[in-house]
Amino acid sequence: MTEFYLRYYVGHKGKFGHEFLEFEFRPDGRLRYANNSNYKNDQMIRKEVTVNNVVMDELKRIVEDSEVLQEDDKLWPVPDRIGRQELEVVCGDQHISFTTTKIGSLLDCKNSRDEEGLRIFYYLVQDLKCLVFSLIGLHFKIKPI
Repeated sequence: MTEFYLRYYVGHKGKFGHEFLEFEFRPDGRLRYANNSNYKNDQMIRKEVTVNNVVMDELKRIVEDSEVLQEDDKLWPVPDRIGRQELEVVCGDQHISFTTTKIGSLLDCKNSRDEEGLRIFYYLVQDLKCLVFSLIGLHFKIKPI
């Protein structure tokens, strides 16, 4: 299997301090997840779990099928007071690192100078979040269904 690494971060600094969501898939299958919100004095949530090769292969397939590895973020909106997003992917000999502002909806993509590239990024991030929330939710379920 080729080396695969992925890290995603979205966050901002506001009246509740530094609030963010971050997750990382390491080549050894380690998934690290952190969610920090100081709203109503919430505590930071940190979770770690190891996923098997099937999950890592599916993650790699999702990224490759999205074609985000062919994109470039030079025309994307820069991070601002609304916040920032970062996506880093190492897939074999390819290494990408994107940074942009928080995207609230597809309308934000339409107003970009690179609508297609930002739309690809937006949908990939939605898919990645869904996968991570499912894995974390399934692994740390307190009561079995």
